[in-house]
Amino acid sequence: MTITYPEAIVVGLLQGVSELFPVSSLGHSVLVPALIGGRWAKDLSVSAPESPYLAFIVGLHVATALALVAYFWRDWLRIVRGFVTSIWNRRVDTSDERLAWMIVIATIPVGLAGLLLEHTFRTVLGRPVPAAVFLIANGAILYGAERLRRRNDGERTSVARRPILVSSDGRATLYSSRVAGRVEVVEPAALRAIDATGAIDAAGTAATAGPMSVEPAVVDPVPVAPPAVDARAPVIPEGVGHAGSDGSEPAESDARITRHRIGETTLIGSAQILALLPGISRSGVTMAAGLLRGLSHEDAARFSFLLATPVILAAGVLKLPDLTGPLGHGIGGQVLAGSVASGLGAYAAVRWLTRYFQTRTLTPFAIYCAVAGVLSLAWLTLV
Repeated sequence: MTITYPEAIVVGLLQGVSELFPVSSLGHSVLVPALIGGRWAKDLSVSAPESPYLAFIVGLHVATALALVAYFWRDWLRIVRGFVTSIWNRRVDTSDERLAWMIVIATIPVGLAGLLLEHTFRTVLGRPVPAAVFLIANGAILYGAERLRRRNDGERTSVARRPILVSSDGRATLYSSRVAGRVEVVEPAALRAIDATGAIDAAGTAATAGPMSVEPAVVDPVPVAPPAVDARAPVIPEGVGHAGSDGSEPAESDARITRHRIGETTLIGSAQILALLPGISRSGVTMAAGLLRGLSHEDAARFSFLLATPVILAAGVLKLPDLTGPLGHGIGGQVLAGSVASGLGAYAAVRWLTRYFQTRTLTPFAIYCAVAGVLSLAWLTLV
């Protein structure tokens, strides 16, 4: 039993892309060969005795992790520097230092679970039918997280749009009925903390997507002159870049993430344990947990990729001895070809997904997982 170059390249590309897309790389690595059949089903089976395939696909994680490091290298420099300075100063002050320790602590549960359960889960459950079932479950998790997120937002927000007036000096006057008769004056730079979109439409109202619950108050405000600017333009502080959907830079995203408690971020990181099941996506369940803890789609995706990097890298490094031993005999070239394909696929995937989640949701991926899982299950059991 061996792995051919076409198999290695296809599986490498598939692993790199599906590892970061919320659709489960292991699930696809199990299902695709089984659905193709023939030699593919024989060569690429994680449950076959003495099969090099499991070591091969997990070994590809090194290339995937390196692609993540390459994409987020500036962020990892900040995070590593924050980790070192926090140890040196024996305190945690900055968001970089806090984020570094959040990643460390949130990685511990999945690290321990991986060492204890990874081999058992992937060999016993790494079969096509269980993978199809878990892929359906993954779709349900993603869809359920989106539904719960919308319901929670609806409970926190009593109206879809909240009136504001913008004075000539650029300040925004926001009327809140939660504090009777109170008129709050908010600087434009603070609008993003109140309104996740920061957008003001032509009628002078701000779209509600954030956690703050605001209603129009029955008050008699002092009229203010509108600014001589296009009221439809987003309110973005001067000097802010374009990295995020709301104009936020990575450091600002990290600052929002680190406002959460360590226990919350550890819970988000622990969700990765479910990804030991073939068909459950690491990035998908982590993002779902992040959404349920109040993160935006963009911040949840970013935190998911940062959390995944050390876990994926460690998993790949642990499998390297298998690939250099008897299981890897005669497939060194295939491993290299698969790793190149995996790294390129992962880099393209993370580049695309960071832009996608600025404005979009997990719902399309939930639908895909449910449909693909049902069709695969039907094909495997009925045909």
